[in-house]
Formats: sequence, C-alpha cells, structure tokens
Amino acid sequence: MFFASDNAGPVHPQIMARLAQANEGHAMPYGKDAIMDEVRDAIRTAFEAPQAEVYLVATGTAANALALACYTQPWQTIFCSTTSHINEDECNAPEFYAGAAKLTVIDTDDKMTPDALRRAIEKHPDGNVHGAQRGPVSITQVTERGSVHTLDEIRALTAVAKDYDLPVHLDGARFANALVSLGCTPAEMTWKAGVDVVSFGGTKNGCMGVEAVVFFDPTKAWEFELRRKRGAHLFSKHRYLSAQMAGYLQDDLWMKMAQQANDNAAHLVAGLRAAGAMFLHQPDANMVFASWPRRIHQKLHDAGAKYYIWNGSLEGDDPEEFLGARLVCDWSIGKPAIDQFLSHF
Repeated sequence: MFFASDNAGPVHPQIMARLAQANEGHAMPYGKDAIMDEVRDAIRTAFEAPQAEVYLVATGTAANALALACYTQPWQTIFCSTTSHINEDECNAPEFYAGAAKLTVIDTDDKMTPDALRRAIEKHPDGNVHGAQRGPVSITQVTERGSVHTLDEIRALTAVAKDYDLPVHLDGARFANALVSLGCTPAEMTWKAGVDVVSFGGTKNGCMGVEAVVFFDPTKAWEFELRRKRGAHLFSKHRYLSAQMAGYLQDDLWMKMAQQANDNAAHLVAGLRAAGAMFLHQPDANMVFASWPRRIHQKLHDAGAKYYIWNGSLEGDDPEEFLGARLVCDWSIGKPAIDQFLSHF
C-alpha cells in the first residue's frame, strides 16, 4: 500500500535488462556511446521532430534548471504558477543555474491561466532598467495537483507567451501520464502547441534515474552542453543513462507504464469516491488529492499504508474531521494493493 510517490516504485525489468546489456564491454563516454544515437533517433521520431536536439541528465531538477537557464538571462524572470514544480520542489535550482534570475510566481491553486499569465507579464514592462526583464514561461504537465492541461489550455498559454516573444518550457516529469490522459501525440503536446523545450521525464515512470531535455530549437544545443558540463551534470559513463532511456522507449514501454499508472489511479479514485472521500483537485492522471475522516487515516497508517497527509494532523480530538491526502500511483502498484488500501474505509 505504497502511495507516497511514483519516485518510490521499482525499475521496470525491461529497463534493468538494457542496463545489464549496456554493462558489457566498453563504450565511449560523455554521451558518445552508440546507445545514445538510438535514443536520439527514437525521441526525434516520437516527437516528429527530426531536427530536435536531445540530451540526458539524471534528475528532473537538472533537466528543468539547465533547460530554463538556456533561455534566461540573469536579469530576467521566469513566469510559473504557485504550484509549479520549479517553485515548490527545486530549492531555487532554476534561479541558481540561471545566474540568480528570479521566478515570477502566478497565484493559483492548480493550473496557470492565460489571463493571469498576461497580467504577470504586463507587470514587468520592457525597458525598465529598475525591474526584472521578461523571461520564459514554464508549464508543469501533469500539474503538481494531479490535473492535466488540455491541448487548448497549453496553446492558450503559449499564445500569450508568443505575444511577448517569450519562449516556453514544459516541465514533463510526468509527461507520459499526461499524454495518455489526453490521448494525443508528443508533438501535439509540445512543439505543435508552441513549446520550445521539454523536460521529458523517465524517473517517475519506471526508470532508475534519467530525464531527457528535448530542444525543438537546435540553436540552444551547444549552450546546453556547456551548461550541463559546467553544472556537473555530464555523466562520464553516460551509457547507463542512455540504456535506461533506450529501454524506456523500446516497444512504447513508456506509454504502457503510464497507462498502467493512470489506470491504477482511476481504480483508486473510483474506490475513494464510493467510500465518500472528497476530492481536492481533479484527478486526471496518476496523482490523487482527496480527504476523508481522521479515524480512517489512522487505521490506514496503523496498517502500514504509505502516503502523505496533505493538510491537518493525524493526531487530533475529532475522529470525523476530514484530512487531506496526496496519493500517487506508479506503474507497479497493482489493483490488489489498491483494494487492500480501500478495505480499511
């Protein structure tokens, strides 16, 4: 009954097999391995972007921070939502890698809206030497509250950004979960919708630790290579990153695992709804925010369930007080574990 995070799940056997295969013999270092050529071709094909430049790093924070740094001058600001991953969970890494550029955080309880984005941009007029200059827009997909921007919503945000000639970054730590939720193609959710660079996540979806940064603007490639090296994120034994991503992409495993994770979450949502839980946000993918009475939380924790209490305290006088929770399903959790969890309601 482990719903704390999709970071906690196991590596898929197909990916482990590719790692074991890559461990035989010798290979050129620093991304010159033959497996990386396979990865680059596979990602370009998946995104319908033959000119895209593709790089691998080990963490999502590195992917987001280094990608954004390529589009941000130190005197600029990055526009993002309150609940964006770069604001909530990355310990100022984007600001650090962008040379102390700031974040302009747009207040929202979930998705950023085009009107709010436009108002935030307008508060930073061009040519005012005393204030931060306009920089890139960053969209988190899946959001940190478990909802998914529709294609129309992404296009509306990128249209605002393009009105001010601002680049757009998509934080896709759960890219595959969003994709299968929408039933669209990678191209439709990225460059065809106006996205310039995407962090294409693997770690949360069955990999050991690998993320791809995909630039649809190849002019940023060399700068990224320099920033990755300078930022200490260029692996010497790069083939172990390449092998993970190759196994992830092989036979559409990445889509299959995301579908499994989303299906697991849908099963959990149906059970919670039947048990009378209240939902704090729309559960569009594999992350669920819901609330139910403290006494049930206590039973679940006593039984060994792992998840985060989102608001309130497990200890309290009122057993019927509703406490919020965050639950995340990975590809491996399975319906028996979910049913075991639900049996305590």
